[in-house]
Amino acid sequence: MLKQILSKLPRKSFKGGDAIDPVLNGNNSSNGPSNGAMNVQGAGLASGKSNAVKRTSSAVFPTSVVSGIEPLLSFKDVPNSEKMNLFVSKLNLCCMTFDFSDPSKDTSEKDVKRKTLIELVDFVACGPPMKFPEPAIFAMCRMCSINLFRIFPPHYRSNVGGGENDDDEPMFDSAWSHLQVVYEFLLKFITSSSLEAKVAKKYIDHSFILKLLDLFDSEDPRERECLKTILHRIYGKFMVHRPFIRKSMSNIFYRFVFETDRHNGVAELLEIFGSVISGFALPLKEEHKMFLWRTLIPLHKPKSLGVYFQQLSYCVMQFIEKEPKLASTVIRGLLKYWPITNSQKEVMFLGELEEILEATNMSEFQKVVDPLFWRIGCCINSYHFQVAERALFLWNNDQILNLIRHNRQMILPIIFPALERNAEGHWNQSVLNLTLNITKLLHEMDDDLFQACQAQFREDQANLSSVAEKRNATWERLENAARLQPTAAENVAVLVTPNAMPVPC
Repeated sequence: MLKQILSKLPRKSFKGGDAIDPVLNGNNSSNGPSNGAMNVQGAGLASGKSNAVKRTSSAVFPTSVVSGIEPLLSFKDVPNSEKMNLFVSKLNLCCMTFDFSDPSKDTSEKDVKRKTLIELVDFVACGPPMKFPEPAIFAMCRMCSINLFRIFPPHYRSNVGGGENDDDEPMFDSAWSHLQVVYEFLLKFITSSSLEAKVAKKYIDHSFILKLLDLFDSEDPRERECLKTILHRIYGKFMVHRPFIRKSMSNIFYRFVFETDRHNGVAELLEIFGSVISGFALPLKEEHKMFLWRTLIPLHKPKSLGVYFQQLSYCVMQFIEKEPKLASTVIRGLLKYWPITNSQKEVMFLGELEEILEATNMSEFQKVVDPLFWRIGCCINSYHFQVAERALFLWNNDQILNLIRHNRQMILPIIFPALERNAEGHWNQSVLNLTLNITKLLHEMDDDLFQACQAQFREDQANLSSVAEKRNATWERLENAARLQPTAAENVAVLVTPNAMPVPC
């Protein structure tokens, strides 16, 4: 009895392909050419013990692997009424997976699959004779899922930060020659005029999009470039999925900044967001402003900033150009995450700061004058000559110089001590010359204010010298008193004289 019940259950190996074919075939089971084309895969799957189906339980490629794939008919050999049936049949054939790490293994089968994929790409590119029905869309999603969606091995490189000085060569997938055709097919299918978004959204759903986003962590830059184009087309075609895509991308950024500090596709995702931000309507929604503050600004924190700095800076500037009132918010964010021990990042921050200040109006600039120029003063006094040079180059920008001129009463008292300390003897001659030029410029800008700042600086220096002398005298009295006291051999005090000069930053 048990055997009779089990014999009536459908075989597992036919689950993938046969779920679609009956829907498309309908009452056309008597059509010879189309049936012959449609049943090639079934014949291969049910070829007996000699061609036994090998199932993989791994989540990497959840499909069956068979040997001896035979090519299907060409699209030109079937009438238009059967082309969509043949299209699904070819998609089912391409669900077979192979090991591409060994070039000598299954060469003929791989060649048949590649030719079939190219034929599918040409069919979609030329425009099918009808709109894609639901079974065809389902078969496409299934084929792409089986071939593309996979789990990447853990990151094993020693420099897991992936900084801008990462000299490791990019890793290329051995199966790229095959993956490239699948990606090309997916792109052609998404952009095809025969694909209706309202029908396809049931299959290109949140789960499908999340798995596409997971692929952005691929080590292969060619794959990430293809994914960038495909996701951008999905965002443009499926308006219903746009909020979900933005939220999912934000979650990737959150994990990268606050948890893993490692992701290969941050630059590509930011590039997508750059074009998305340019399409935001005005006035900006609160959701978009929160994305700027909670996602884009914290992305300045990781040490691998150099990998995606250009794309990040572009996104930030898109926000400021759309709504100039956000400039002060962005500057406060930069000051919050300003690098203290990483000179290369500091140079990048100064470059981005100059670009932001060029687009900043007077009212927003005045909101951040004090903390901003205190930080610029610290950069001017940096012993790293590139940081000091980059900070001094801000005065070469006419827009920034105009902002400084109109707010010199607040800026000059903050920046003057830093310029004087550099003028007294910075080790780099180029920095010293720039400092002297800016000092002369400020002197010509407002002589009375310059003289007042110079007098205040000298007074402060005299006070500091007086405090240092009192401190030294106190230490001398303590040392003399300590000499008069008897000391045990095992308990000898060690006097440490602190540095009398204050540290400006």
